[in-house]
Amino acid sequence: MFNKLSLKIGMLFFIFILIIQAFLFATLYVTLVNERVDRVLDSLLARGETHSEVLADSFEEVTLKHVGMMEAATNFIVVITDASGEILVNSDALEPEMLAVLQHTDFKKVSTKGEIVEEDWKTKRYIATDSPITIDGQHAGHVFMFSPTDNIERVVGHLKNQFLLVALIALVLTIITILLLSRFITLPLIRMKEATEQLSQGNNQVDLSNERNDELGELANAITKLSTDLDRLKKARNEFLSSISHELRTPLTYIKGYADILERGDTTEREREEYLSIIREETAHLTSLIGNLFDLAKLDRNQFAIEQKKVSIAELLNSVALLVKPAFEEKQITLSVQCSEDLQAYVDSERIQQVLLNILDNARKHSFSGSDVRITCTEEENKIAIRIRDEGQGIPEDELPFVFDRLYRVEKSRSRERGGSGLGLAIAKEIVESHGGQINIDSQVGEGTTVTVRLKRGGDHS
Repeated sequence: MFNKLSLKIGMLFFIFILIIQAFLFATLYVTLVNERVDRVLDSLLARGETHSEVLADSFEEVTLKHVGMMEAATNFIVVITDASGEILVNSDALEPEMLAVLQHTDFKKVSTKGEIVEEDWKTKRYIATDSPITIDGQHAGHVFMFSPTDNIERVVGHLKNQFLLVALIALVLTIITILLLSRFITLPLIRMKEATEQLSQGNNQVDLSNERNDELGELANAITKLSTDLDRLKKARNEFLSSISHELRTPLTYIKGYADILERGDTTEREREEYLSIIREETAHLTSLIGNLFDLAKLDRNQFAIEQKKVSIAELLNSVALLVKPAFEEKQITLSVQCSEDLQAYVDSERIQQVLLNILDNARKHSFSGSDVRITCTEEENKIAIRIRDEGQGIPEDELPFVFDRLYRVEKSRSRERGGSGLGLAIAKEIVESHGGQINIDSQVGEGTTVTVRLKRGGDHS
């Protein structure tokens, strides 16, 4: 229970808000209490000042008794003394604390205005003020006003009860708000947790799409995208494994079948040579397929070494053309190269040769006898564009977006002559992109195909 994120967030919010509320309530309470106490003290002093002014105009026995009788009917106590401190009138019986205030008063030191002489309402029974009586500039006496501190305590107690009630209501509302808020925050996280558990169990059909524009919304959308990608990768992996199984099974079936035939005693020498030729052909096909798979594995693990150096593009194209020329002549296809001798680029010549061989092999397989295949090279700003154009059967428009996919073949029912593993263009694309270049294909059915490889020149031209 205590490990739940919603509870942790709620407790964290509650503690912080409680501390803030406690600080604010304490500050407000102390401020209001001090304000109320100051108001009582000011009121008591103002009352004493009023009596002092009246007595200054008429410092007579009748007036003194009148002031005493007036205060006797209130909760306040008035004590009037002469200039030496002798008590003339007191409205109520004097308590020891009142006498202590009078005894500690320096009657020789005369102030021009009234002052508070006792304000400790927390420990004393009375607060007190002293207002001097001045007649024609002469010191005539003092008006001492006393007020029981229980009046202040009653006001402060009432204020304290109000604060406790408000604090209790604020606490309840805070708890409710925090519960709702923590639930609102953690609910998407709980859904994401459940979604990731489903992903770990192999269920890749997870949809957490929402309209939130905050970080939680971005995280939810990222998990949904991850789910979609995992599902796509799972399907691609299954298709890849299925295709690889088929690609491996076919040559192995040929090899095993013809090897079994060779073991028969009635096989002629001519048949033996024919079957051995087929076995060698299938073995070469199988070796090429496994080599391509290893190359793809290295590319996926970023272990495919690219060693770039300054290379003459014309020399590279001519050397590749020389390698494939016998195969093209055998099919009566004309291969030509057009490239300026001064074009150079920083590339891995061995890897780019592998790319060109894969493209030319496809061009040969899908071209008709008597047609032309042309290799041209042009300069485009800081890039070099190598184009290989054939006059073959072409690729349907709806197939073009998939030609670089692994194990994808335009001819689904491939013949033994034209069939490939479907890995050549995928490897070519990876190699070209590892050089920082691009490869694309333009084709029309019945008119031919053009493959364009654009490579950065590198060096001083990059």
